[in-house]
This record gives sequence, structure tokens and C-alpha cells, in this order.
Amino acid sequence: MKMTGAQALIECLRREGVQVIFGYPGGAMLPIYDELYDVADIRHILVRHEQGAAHAADGYARAGGGVGVCMATSGPGATNLVTGIATAYMDSVPIVAVTGQVPTFAIGKDSFQEVDITGITLPITKHNYLITKAEDIPGTVKEAFYIARSGRPGPVLIDFPRDMQQAEIEFEYPESVELPGYRPTTTGHPKMIERAAELLDSARRPAIYGGGGVNSSDAQAELLALAERIDAAVTMTLMGKGGFPEDHELCLGMPGMHGTAYANYALHEADVILAVGTRFDDRVTGKLDMFARNAKFIHIDIDPAEIGKNVVPALPIVGDVKSVLAELLGRVARKRHPEWRKTIDEWKKQYPMRWKGDGLKPQFIVREIHRATKGDAIIVTEVGQNQMWAAQWYPCKRSHQFLSSGGLGTMGYGFPAAIGAQVACPNQVVWDIAGDGSIQMNIQEMATAVANKIPVKIAVLNNGYLGMVRQWQTMFFKNRLSHTDINVGTPDFVKLVEAYGGVGMRVANESEVAPAIEKAMALKDRPCLIDFIIARDENVMPMVPAGGTVDEMLVD
Repeated sequence: MKMTGAQALIECLRREGVQVIFGYPGGAMLPIYDELYDVADIRHILVRHEQGAAHAADGYARAGGGVGVCMATSGPGATNLVTGIATAYMDSVPIVAVTGQVPTFAIGKDSFQEVDITGITLPITKHNYLITKAEDIPGTVKEAFYIARSGRPGPVLIDFPRDMQQAEIEFEYPESVELPGYRPTTTGHPKMIERAAELLDSARRPAIYGGGGVNSSDAQAELLALAERIDAAVTMTLMGKGGFPEDHELCLGMPGMHGTAYANYALHEADVILAVGTRFDDRVTGKLDMFARNAKFIHIDIDPAEIGKNVVPALPIVGDVKSVLAELLGRVARKRHPEWRKTIDEWKKQYPMRWKGDGLKPQFIVREIHRATKGDAIIVTEVGQNQMWAAQWYPCKRSHQFLSSGGLGTMGYGFPAAIGAQVACPNQVVWDIAGDGSIQMNIQEMATAVANKIPVKIAVLNNGYLGMVRQWQTMFFKNRLSHTDINVGTPDFVKLVEAYGGVGMRVANESEVAPAIEKAMALKDRPCLIDFIIARDENVMPMVPAGGTVDEMLVD
């Protein structure tokens, strides 16, 4: 059947099962937005800034497990997507971004609102396309979604010139994708799996170091079964949170710079470490040549580029985490390590997670949110101290429950991502745990939440500082607080939220925390922000100094 390029795009999205688009219109996207006017089966959510569209698509994908879709016009609209695309790329999140472009005959002539967005995003996408032939539209969209969701997931961009949107084509959607140069390995090598099983069987102090790949692969059940079978201590990175139930006796929480002391000590003293879907991030390893120096590593990852990039493993296994763990489970022997467990229990007693001092504590607030939600909410974070307190004090039970910008560390991620998560999971409670600095990065999306009756709850841990930078300045720069005190000029968040049409509350005492959280939980048709006035100088602890070792860890 004949249709325009714009109509073809909408039909392609329909064939890919897209139900929601986060976007912002502009001149180079007018033909597509004109078609959206009559579309009833795909919901378009108008954001108030294109960065919000990219982060919302990211949150939608992480919480719902599908491919998130965002749209923006050419030039500044496209460049405003870049931070969100880079965030998704670093954290392996499948999104497809569609950008408008000037007509093909105007490309390269410095036309109004023209940028080379494919060139700009080349390092931060799995792949990108510039459509120069209208008949390529169906195949391009099919490939884009296939690449985004397969192998190691990630963002794909389609740059769509305006004349290609208006051109008429004979529409035929391909049934399959054939990309000879792109064939992700999903099945682990049987010999390597067999050798990995033998190494795990010989371990006396086994540990599992799980990352975001566990969640991407939905491999929680396989990881749990394997850990119980080999009696291994389990640590899960920030991106891996929820990939192993944190209330399980084998779980030691998060390792790394702000991980638990006992998780760090367990990796430091382990003799065999099974690294699952993780890239050995510097925030976990610290000084590489001192990281778990007594251990032999088995590294499972679907991306061969990650194998040996930071740590050279004794046994590399390229493949899908879920598939490889299932194969490994059938080959390992059932083991018990009472001495190892006893040592870990002693570390837990010696270095418990705790807080002390006066004032309203952020740890208490996060714990109260956990109590009120029975540990079953979707938690989204901004970046900074708020992010670490959320990771430390909100234990997760399942995958796709904790959404955070891990690799890029993007301030402003949390609120729009929470909107995307709430749209993907309308029957679940979604909390954005934020700082007073990061929430202002994309506070304009309050209008998006109000207009679409999206009941996201925001807990602002307000200390009047750019908190994590202030902590570093206090600890490592002689308390020279250079441009981190934002107390003057920070808005009255309650008035600001109410101006948008949401609900705002302010809490300064412990006794007010639980009632405010309950009130926020009762709201079903609009966003709610609670401005928690916390102790200003509270630090995130434990802390391993950047580039340091476990021996330098500051516990208190």
C-alpha cells in the first residue's frame, strides 16, 4: 500500500509494538506530528524539554522491559537529546530516538536548525541512520529496533529529513532482519562453561559480582539458584540492584566506592569471583592492580569488548547471562563454605550499615519510604548523595525495580525517568529520590506529570548543597567549598510544585516523615514532591577514595 514517509514511520512503530512516544515537536518534524494527530493507538506524551524525552524513554525501557521511543526536531531539539542518549548508552538501555532533519537537498549547507546529529551521536549509539531514500524507511526502523534490543542493548538514532517524511512509498514491512556484520553471541562456549564449573567447585571463598547484565537478561532466577548451590557471597553493583534479592542471606549489598564494607572485604578476600554481566567499573574496582588480587575471575558478558578491558579473567565466557548461568547451574556441584560464611558474618557485625548524629537523616527517610512501600516500589534516583543513600537504604527484591544513571552519572535523570517508569507501570508506586541540586535540572517536567496525571512521588533530600561535590571538597580539598553551597537561590519547592498544579509538602522533623509519605502514597492523579530538610553536612559512608583500595576505605 502507498503512504508517505511519515505515515510509514507510524506504521513501523505500530508493527514494533510501540505504545508510547515521548517527544517535542518542531519544524523539521511537522509531517510526522501531523500524522500523530489522528493516531489513537500510540500515546504521545509531550515533554517540556527534549532531554526529558530521552530520559523518560530510558525509564520506560528500564521499568517495562521494552524499547523506549523519543522524538525531537532538528538542530537544538536533536542536540538536547544527546545527554539522554549517552546515559542510555553507558547503561545499556534500549531506546530508539527519531530526530527531524532539514530536507536532503539542504544538508551540509548550514541550513536553519541543521546539525550533523548522526556524527554527533556516533560514539554514544549502538548504530545510527540518516534516511536518504524514502523506500528505506521500513527496513531502517526494523533494523533500529532489532539492534536496540538484541545483544547488549543500547540506543539507536534515526535522523529523518523532512522531504523523506513527505515522500510517497510503497509500504512493505520486512519480516526479518539480516545484518551479516552484527551477530551477537548468546550461547556460551561449552568447554569454557565446563572449566568455569570446575573452578567454582574448587573455590573455598567464592563470590559473585553481578552487574546490570543480570537485569537486562532477566537472569535473577538463574543467579539465585546458582548462588545457593555453590554457597557464594553475592555482591550486586548499582546497575545490578534487584538482580539478586537483597533480603537474601547470601546478599552483601553493593560493592565499590559507597558499597558496604563487608561486600568490599568479601571481594577483596575471595579466591574465585564469578563476574556476571558487569564491566569492572572504576567506582567498584578502585585501583585495578589491587582489586581482588587473590582471586581468579570468571567473566560472563554478552559483549566481547568488555572481556579483558579492565580485568583479565582466568576464564572468559561470551554469551547471554541467562543462558550461560542456566548451563553453569547444571554443571556445578552443591557446596557449603561454613568458614567463609563465618568470616563474612564477623565483618557484618564489625562494620554494620548505620547512621548517627542529630538532625533529620536522609538514611531514615529512605528507610521510611521502604517501609511504607513494603519494599515493592520502583525507585528512581537523581545523581549524587541522594543516589547513594537510595542504593544503600532501599533494598530491592526484583529486577527493573531500581533505575539510576550509573555509567554517565547524569544529574536531572531521575524525575523524567520516573515519569517514563510510571507510564510503563501505571499500577506500581514510583518514587524519585532526588537532591535539591539535581531535581532542578529537569524540574520543568512537572508540567508533563501534571498534564498527564502521572502520580510520581519525589523525595527531595534537601541539604542546600551540591552534596556529593561538597563531601569531596570537605574530605579531600580542606573543606574549601567552592561553588557548592546553593542554599541561597534554591526555590521554595512547595510553592514551585503547586504552581505547576502538583502537590508539595515540607518536612523538617522525623515525626513528620511517615505521615507525609503516606499522604503522597494516597495521591493517584498528580505528582507529589516532599521537600525533606535534612542535616546539611551528612556524608555518604562507607567511602573508598577514588582510585583507592579497600585498605583505604573510610567506614565512619
